[in-house]
Amino acid sequence: MEHSKIPPITTIIAVEFDGGVVIGSDSCVSAGQSICNRVMNKLSPLHERIYCALSGSAADAQAIADIVNYQLELHSVEIEDAPLVQAAATMVKNISYKYKEELSAHLIVAGWDRKLKGQVYATLGGMLVRQPFSIGGSGSVYIYGYVDAAYQSGMSNDECLQFVTNAIALAIGRDGSSGGVVYLTTITEKGTEHKVILGNELHQFTMSDCMCFHFAINWFHTESPVSSLSALMQAWNHH
Repeated sequence: MEHSKIPPITTIIAVEFDGGVVIGSDSCVSAGQSICNRVMNKLSPLHERIYCALSGSAADAQAIADIVNYQLELHSVEIEDAPLVQAAATMVKNISYKYKEELSAHLIVAGWDRKLKGQVYATLGGMLVRQPFSIGGSGSVYIYGYVDAAYQSGMSNDECLQFVTNAIALAIGRDGSSGGVVYLTTITEKGTEHKVILGNELHQFTMSDCMCFHFAINWFHTESPVSSLSALMQAWNHH
């Protein structure tokens, strides 16, 4: 299969919160129409408090992550300090654009630094855009509506973890190329915290769940504004 025709088979997502970021992914790796690995961790460290989520060709994406990891180690020695998240994202962007005809990969870069705290950057096709949250991979097309509706500015760490988990669970339920377990990494000034949610522990969303959530979102936008996703769901439960 030509590189240009390799789809970004996966579901990856990252979201900022006050004090850090949460980054997550599913764990399936495909070879053509076959699943060759159901438990690959697609969250690759670029530095101590900087991670990237991998999609596209697994070999290409991991190669970019390894190169940037090496370059950031040298960069941190030169400046005698931890590198900035934007510096890491810029390195990913430069490699992705320079080798756009040879490599098929989309990396979301997320992390924490002393200057701008928690940050999320999308680097698809050699672009570099900071976003409050970013999604990617084949499963992302099924969850644009959910993330646009469910994301609320100012969510807490726990709310972001639930937001990311629900998004990936919804994608796994619809996308045949996403599945396995959910890998989650929280990055803050204190360091990183990793979590794995097994497939049988994920919430199985039904049509009724989707209808109820749709009602809650509509009510939120028209009736009584609330400040967070958890408050939104509590408001709906009592409506």
